[in-house]
Amino acid sequence: MKALGYKLWLSIVLAVMTGVILLLRGQASPAPPSSVTEQHEVSKPRPASIQSSKTLPESPGKEHRDFSEEHSASVYQKNKQAAAALAKINVSVQLVSMKKTEEVPLELYVRGVLAGEMPADFELEALKAQAIAARTYIVRHMTNGLKEPVQITDTVQDQVYIPLKKLEKHWGSETEEKLAKLTQAVEETTGQIITYKGEPIEALFFSTSNGYTENSEDYWANPVPYLRSVASPWDVTLSPKYKQTATMRLSEFRSRLGVGKGAEKSLKVLSYTEGRRVKQVKVGNKNLTGREFREKLGLGSSQFTWDIQGNWITFTTFGYGHGVGMSQWGADAMAKRGRTASQIIAHYYSGTKIDTAPVWLGRFES
Repeated sequence: MKALGYKLWLSIVLAVMTGVILLLRGQASPAPPSSVTEQHEVSKPRPASIQSSKTLPESPGKEHRDFSEEHSASVYQKNKQAAAALAKINVSVQLVSMKKTEEVPLELYVRGVLAGEMPADFELEALKAQAIAARTYIVRHMTNGLKEPVQITDTVQDQVYIPLKKLEKHWGSETEEKLAKLTQAVEETTGQIITYKGEPIEALFFSTSNGYTENSEDYWANPVPYLRSVASPWDVTLSPKYKQTATMRLSEFRSRLGVGKGAEKSLKVLSYTEGRRVKQVKVGNKNLTGREFREKLGLGSSQFTWDIQGNWITFTTFGYGHGVGMSQWGADAMAKRGRTASQIIAHYYSGTKIDTAPVWLGRFES
């Protein structure tokens, strides 16, 4: 027992002396890290091997920076060329209600359309998406053989356009602030259009969805690959036009549809579209498309229900507009959730991309 105690005591002494010597030589265990970043770095596993410094790049990240700078310069140059090409194009707008024509540079026309087609208090990214869509509409018309200046109306037949002089009456004391916001949306998208396989698209848009957009062939005759039905759930709670009612006398209902007395009793939906709107409806001895039914009765949407009370029929509609392309209230909702104009466009126009300075614009340069 004594021998064992002496050996144990000697071992303890030697261990203490060894620790003191190591501490004096500065080889003791390192102190704990003093920050979260350091803790994260310390906890990383060590690499299996360390590369010789001779094989490292001269400047870490230099190649990546060179590529990024070159790419940015290329994009800037394309934007500049697009802006220069578009700046030379004039649009001749027929102001139908005023019975006169106004000729304006294309980008100022886009700003006027922005004022007419979308509330100026919408989010900037939604306004930018609308500006790109409006510009695409005009450029597509030019590629279809129209000569410059492009002749177009200021109505829904083309795009609603409000001339600058009329904006002061339209907005009053808020004109300067709102005009500045629209100008920003146009300038930040100058020269940008939406293309599909290199060609400008038919950039259709409408006010409010019923929760989904519509396939093009379910409203018009032809299927278009980028005008596909997609979800747009935000409109339901955000848009004041999501749910509306329209009431009319049964006699007016029958007159508009060209059906006989009592036809309302046989009113029946035969089928629905992928966008949850009425595709085919039967009334009396007539079968009508949802579009025909909506347009003949002046309803806000082709998704509807109805109720007959006495000599009156009341329709409840969901959504507002034809439903094809970009929902404007949906775009604003997406922007409120942090989505960019390009993300909004990618959502509503399937398989498209945003292009600048396309080759075919060169023919408009002098």
